[in-house]
Amino acid sequence: MKNILKLGLPKGSLQESTLKLFKKAGYNVTVGARSYYPDFDDVEIQAMLIRAQEMAKYVDDGVLDAGLTGKDWILEQGADVHEVAELHYAKGGLRPVKWVIAVPNDSKIKTVKDLKGKRISTELVCFTKQYLKSQGIKADVDFSWGATEVKPPYLADAIVELTETGSSLKANNLRVIETILESSTRFISNKKAWKDKWKRQKMENIVLLLKGALAAEEKVGLKMNVPEGSLKRVMSLLSSLHSPTISQLSDTGWFALEVVINERTVRDLIPKLKAVGAEGIIEYPLNKVIP
Repeated sequence: MKNILKLGLPKGSLQESTLKLFKKAGYNVTVGARSYYPDFDDVEIQAMLIRAQEMAKYVDDGVLDAGLTGKDWILEQGADVHEVAELHYAKGGLRPVKWVIAVPNDSKIKTVKDLKGKRISTELVCFTKQYLKSQGIKADVDFSWGATEVKPPYLADAIVELTETGSSLKANNLRVIETILESSTRFISNKKAWKDKWKRQKMENIVLLLKGALAAEEKVGLKMNVPEGSLKRVMSLLSSLHSPTISQLSDTGWFALEVVINERTVRDLIPKLKAVGAEGIIEYPLNKVIP
């Protein structure tokens, strides 16, 4: 019997960004329009699309060997799983997401203490109840099936909602009074599966490639030709994972230089490199950066 890793991929808001990440990591994954079973070009991976809210439960139960879900849903489920790695990506970017308490702009609720006896609507019911209990606050916490931002003020006094930028809350005339949890995506494993030598190695290999793909998201490569007289000034402008790679060209007095740098610095850096003598500057994207 061949070795198989049963892997859960998050269906819903994280689905598109997760599939893109796996593709960048080197996996060719296809998903049919009505299918819940993605097809990997790796025959050792058997994948299934599961909502992130339920993922930790199925990994804990052993229905899945591993899966990707948010730290928030691991806590909400109270799942006993092994966290293999933290992966810094979300629906819209690479930053962690936040669960916040929000109220209408004109609400008299100013702090968490003001929630005593109030009605709160959220998808994160268990964690919210635990948080309020830790603050010594008794309030009614109702499960929200969606469109949570529209519940106040008639259906709820406050909400606990997930946000990346806060734009949706502002659009619905809500203001944040407290952040109760920051969450990022986690690669999790069933504890029994983690003790299996082959499955553990397989998961570690996947995580290595996923982390490499994420590391490459914010970096680019630069190549350029530099005359000997400008080399010291060019080097002073550059920072990289280590030292830039330098090789001598066939043209006497010229060097080829290659470096990996943060993408956000390139716009300002290239004109400076040109000004101190660099020529033939090429910027190129990266798929993976493995330290």
